[in-house]
Amino acid sequence: MQNDWNDWKYFVYRNAWRFARPPHEEQKLSEEACKNLLSIGGWLVRNTYDFDCEQETSFWYVIKDRFDDLDALSGNTRRKVKRSLEHLEFKQIGIDLLRTQGYGILKATFDDHAVSDRFLTANNYQEYLDSCEKETYDYWGIFDKESGQLVGFCTVWLWPDACEIGKIAVLPTYKRQSPAYPYYGLFYSLCQHYLQAKHNRYITDGSRSITEHSHIHDFLIEHFHFRRAYCKLDVHYKWWMKIAVKLLYPLRKTIPLPRIKAILNMEAMQRGEK
Repeated sequence: MQNDWNDWKYFVYRNAWRFARPPHEEQKLSEEACKNLLSIGGWLVRNTYDFDCEQETSFWYVIKDRFDDLDALSGNTRRKVKRSLEHLEFKQIGIDLLRTQGYGILKATFDDHAVSDRFLTANNYQEYLDSCEKETYDYWGIFDKESGQLVGFCTVWLWPDACEIGKIAVLPTYKRQSPAYPYYGLFYSLCQHYLQAKHNRYITDGSRSITEHSHIHDFLIEHFHFRRAYCKLDVHYKWWMKIAVKLLYPLRKTIPLPRIKAILNMEAMQRGEK
């Protein structure tokens, strides 16, 4: 049985289709279904299926499906979580605050990472928030307890029994010069809320990165006991995109352009070569 088209979401700034429901519900798509999606728009369809299979594959989601209280964490992680909660407040906020104050924080985060493939303009950012309003999202603010300043935020995509961490942005000064360890407090707070209080089946930080710009998944696995939920990956391309990928694939290790390199990385994952 194929997924309904309404279960698929088009990400404009990625020119790609992605399943819009929890990954454990996604099924393998037929070639015809993918062609139908691509006839509407976009360059590719990313289809993952057989979520959390026993077989170790080249693609996965990073998930956490049980809550660990502080005593279950390492001494170093426990100390940093406590320090974070001492200096910062993590609480749900309204989307209006993100519309007025969020973009400056996000831009500072992008500038700090220097990853052009993931950059959002101010207009793109507002469009992203518009798309969030069409779905079911929570919005979390990170506040300096002393000044009351919003210093970071996080979006969380909600499903009936699971959720996915979306965009995270933190002012670089709070990541480096502050003793507050914002990521430790944020991830502990999210896991506590969605796993312990809300009893979600799991919380995920998304799938394997194709841009390889961040080590956040390794951080989550090491410090908060997230794990890899292996799955299978199919990528279906627009006809001209399929030709371009085939021609450029042998050069994938030498191409410097981040966006092209990311697509070729995903192709390598589909082939099981990465």
